[in-house]
Amino acid sequence: QVTLLESGGESVQTGDSLTLSCVFSGGSISRHGLGWFRQAPGKEREFLASIYWLSGSLRYANSVKGRFTVSRDKAKNTMYLQMNSLRPEDTATYYCAQGSPGYYNVDPIYYVSWGPGTQVTVSS
Repeated sequence: QVTLLESGGESVQTGDSLTLSCVFSGGSISRHGLGWFRQAPGKEREFLASIYWLSGSLRYANSVKGRFTVSRDKAKNTMYLQMNSLRPEDTATYYCAQGSPGYYNVDPIYYVSWGPGTQVTVSS
């Protein structure tokens, strides 16, 4: 398992864009996926997007497809989440997580290591 750390969360206005970063250390994830999730108060953790590190294959939740973009910089051990047209309902703590070997799908139970999260607040 690797150690993950998210950054980039802040308070923004409706319609703004924001890019989150997730840097990992302490191991290789070449045959793992990394995922982005979020959790709002009183709600379940929600899958947003993921990337299989070796191939760069992507997955998106329907709720954010077309508005959020996941990417990676392999040289920097960093995954990004570009978020556009932000809405108040995007307010949440955003997490990145390492999937089990070969896994980069939607179920958080199969993610084995999590970052502490970064807060995104969108005001109307």
